[in-house]
This record gives sequence, C-alpha cells and structure tokens, in this order.
Amino acid sequence: MDKVEIAVIGAGAAGLAAALKLSSSGKEVLLLEKNESYGRETSSRSSEVIHSGLYYPQNSLKASLCVRGNSLIYSYCRKKRIPFKNTGKIVAASGNSELEQLADLMRSGSKNGVKGLRLLSTAELRSLEPDINSAGGLFVPSTGIMDSHSLMKSLYSEFRASGGLAVFNCEVTGIQKSGKGGYEIKSSGDSYSFLAGKLINCAGLGSERIARAAGIDTVKADYRLHFCKGDYYRIKKRFAVSRLIYPVPAPELHNLGVHLTTGLSGGLRLGPNAYYVDSIDYSFGTKDSSVFLSSAKTFLPGLEPGDLCPDTSGIRPKLQGPGEAFRDFVIKDESDKGLPGLINLTGIESPGLTSCLAIAEYIEQIL
Repeated sequence: MDKVEIAVIGAGAAGLAAALKLSSSGKEVLLLEKNESYGRETSSRSSEVIHSGLYYPQNSLKASLCVRGNSLIYSYCRKKRIPFKNTGKIVAASGNSELEQLADLMRSGSKNGVKGLRLLSTAELRSLEPDINSAGGLFVPSTGIMDSHSLMKSLYSEFRASGGLAVFNCEVTGIQKSGKGGYEIKSSGDSYSFLAGKLINCAGLGSERIARAAGIDTVKADYRLHFCKGDYYRIKKRFAVSRLIYPVPAPELHNLGVHLTTGLSGGLRLGPNAYYVDSIDYSFGTKDSSVFLSSAKTFLPGLEPGDLCPDTSGIRPKLQGPGEAFRDFVIKDESDKGLPGLINLTGIESPGLTSCLAIAEYIEQIL
C-alpha cells in the first residue's frame, strides 16, 4: 500500500496554505479535494475582505490568527502581485446610542493588536465618505479587499512547484487508524486507499463528516456544524464610496451585519445577510431585497429599490448555532481522543480567508 508523510483533506484557502507551508519545509504532502478544482466552496464565495481582527474576543484563535494573517496576506499579495487594495473600513453608527459600542470595539480591537484605530465624528466621517450618513464611526485602516481566486491560484501553483501532489474529484470515504502508524485513507472513484503518517482535516463544510469518518463523536466533542447561508446584492448605481462600510455588529457576532464592500474594479456590493440552512445549496435565497435596502439605507440614504440586483451566495461552516454564543476556530491535534497526528480544523468560517497563511503556520507548529 502506498504511503505519504502528510495528507491534507480540502483544497480551500486554509488547505492550500497548509499544504504549501508543509511542502515548502520539505514534507511529502498529498492534497485531496472532492471537487474538480480548488476553492469551489466557502473560500470563493465570500466578501473577499482582508479583515483586521477587530471583533473577536481577546486571546481567541480568531483574533490572533486574523491579526497575524492580515499582515501575512498583504505581504504575500505584494510579493506575488495578487490584486488587492488596502481600502480601510469604517464601522458606522446609525445613531448616538451606538457610539459607546464603537468605543468598546476600539478598545477590544486595540487589545487584539489591531493598529491605527480611531473614532470619527460625523463631520470627519462625512469628509472621508460624502455619500455615507452616520452619527460617527470607527476607522479601521488595516482592512482591505483582495482577489481570493488569484490568491488560491498562487498557493496551488506554489504547492505544485514545491513538489506537492494534488488529487481532485477525490472524496474521502473512510479513515482508519493503522497499526503501522498513521491512517489508512479510502477515497471515492477507483476505491483507492493509502497510508498517511499525518492527516490534516481542512474540509470546511465537510469537516464534521471527515471528523466522524476518523472516529470522532462530533456531538460529544461539540464539533457539530451549522450551515449559515449569506446572499449578496450588487449595487447598480454609482456612489462616491471608497472604503468598506460596516454597521455596528450585534453583540453575539452571529454575523457582522449587511455591509457595503467596494470591489477591486470599483463596483459596490451589499451583504451578506445570514440565515441557517439544512443543506448546501448555492441558489440565491433572498428574493426580497427590502431587508438589504432598509439595512443599507441607514448609512447610504441615497439607495433606492431599483439600485439592487442579486449577485452571489455563500455558506459558512459555523460551530455557533442559532441563538448560541461566540464559538472560536477549532484547530487541534486529536491525541486526547486516541488519534495522534490527526490535526482537525472545524468551524473555519470568517475570518478564515484572511487567516489562511497564519492557520498554516499554526498547523506547522502543532506538528
């Protein structure tokens, strides 16, 4: 039976970054992906925002990996000439009652290591963004946008150039701990099986299924995933907006609210909203744009119903279910469950794209 040193399951941004990091350090790495190519799910269906690390609880993985990942992504994009723009972001208060929340956000973001945060008065905000109406804002200079497809193409090309092997249309159907050390992995197609000394589960939306296949009781381990869908509307009308505009988020961080994102080509998008679904279906779900319109008009009063047209949809693999409190990334070696050398990644939602290079570093440290 063939054997590889490390198998990585899942070729989204985190899986690609982990495979490249390990392959570049001289490891023999096999990357397995059930789809016909890399980045076909969560990583390619997002706002493409380079997040700052503003919102997450201090000392959480989401906070530390996002702040580290923010720096790494900008550096990587510059080095590899991947399209990006350091736009900055404004969290806009809809009224005076939200100004104290902005001050709290600035304090927590500063504790996370986010640099350059400053509060804006109504006049200061209007001077930066004349079309935006707000009682005040929080300016976040490290936020930006990037071309996530170009990012993943570069990661994949570098992985292949470093000697890594990727197999697509290859769904993992079974994982068995081997008496010879490591794991026997069975896959679809020709029912091919092989041994992997180490196994890294980066399967995103399928990460709970992979964890179960490896023998983990995902209910007992609290690894149950909840599929949270979000839709985007594109704005046809031109507005003089050059930065990302976010509302003040709900305290439970269910999502960051319907926000305004500038595209690399200058267009504007609204979204995502957030609603839980039972299955993976990327058809556009929010046929009524009134929710988007009413949310956006609090800071973009010139927006009218005819300015919106449906764009795309994405699904996030959340550990946090409806009405539940904040949940952090899970990135851990499962030795305590009798599965040494299995690195399990679960609940890698936002800010997973921003954090992908930092996640790869973290995985290497665990190994």
